[in-house]
Amino acid sequence: MSRSFARRRLLGAAAALGGAAVLAPLTGTAHATAAGRTGTAAPDATTGTWPTRFPLPDGFRPEGITIGRSPFAYLGSLANGDVRRVSLATGRGRTVVPGGGVDHPTIGLKIDRRERLLYLCGGGSGEIRVADVHSGSHLRTFTVGSAGTFVNDVILTPGAAWFTDSFKPQLYRLPVGRHGEPGDAVATVPLAGEWQQGDDFTANGITTTPDGCDLLVVNTVVAGGSLMRVDPRTGDARRVPLGDLRIPHGDGLLLLGRDLYIVQQVLNQVDVVRLNEAGTEGTPIARITDPRFRIPTTAAAWGDRIYLPNARFDVEPTPDTEYDVVAVRRV
Repeated sequence: MSRSFARRRLLGAAAALGGAAVLAPLTGTAHATAAGRTGTAAPDATTGTWPTRFPLPDGFRPEGITIGRSPFAYLGSLANGDVRRVSLATGRGRTVVPGGGVDHPTIGLKIDRRERLLYLCGGGSGEIRVADVHSGSHLRTFTVGSAGTFVNDVILTPGAAWFTDSFKPQLYRLPVGRHGEPGDAVATVPLAGEWQQGDDFTANGITTTPDGCDLLVVNTVVAGGSLMRVDPRTGDARRVPLGDLRIPHGDGLLLLGRDLYIVQQVLNQVDVVRLNEAGTEGTPIARITDPRFRIPTTAAAWGDRIYLPNARFDVEPTPDTEYDVVAVRRV
């Protein structure tokens, strides 16, 4: 646990390359420039009066965020594994899944389309957990990998939940039934092809290609930080060209249509890339910065907004450390 996040805190904030435009905070007007065209993010009347920032409990230590079809965010705690549900309309929240303590953190998480089950990443515990939002109980717990495994992030596809391991060149696949029920066993899919495993933190965020056929995974090592397209059947990984953009601090990935939001945590920025349908190449179209960013890690969307938890990896966490979630306009 301390080994992985120590690396994040110590990484320098060297600027990533690329000619992306800077977007204004949500309180102003967001502009994006790409190939000589300028566009403005349209306001969403349903969220116009909703808070653009809401606090989390002191000492919570957020990392992952997920939002389903309803306007509620779910956030996992590095401190003790709690999952908190927060109303986007009011900013008020409560714990819906109690954690298992300091040795059982919750890193990435995703809620299923029925908004009943949460798929949780257990970081250094090596755990993959499936929790019931309504009862707060853990329905399944799997321990995967080996010594040094770090289960980091998760994406749900129609037939499976896919998890990254930041210290091992492999993904984990948990089958998901047609009614959303998790399977009874997790399969390990070794990564091959152009995948390179670093000595430390390597794989991070995960999502699908726009056509849904393959997976996209952050690799902090390849070519100074790259997006990799992974064949889920074979584990074959190929680098996705993103022009001059490098993502050595890439964390969470959020795919909206063909626009991929890449959270570069210690740089306090979100790079937005327009992908082709197959996800074989992308073009940087915008860069989102905001003075309220304090090392955001992951992103989730509702309406015209992107919500990001501030993990504050640059400070030593204490029970009194303040944490929050901020919203910026969608490109």
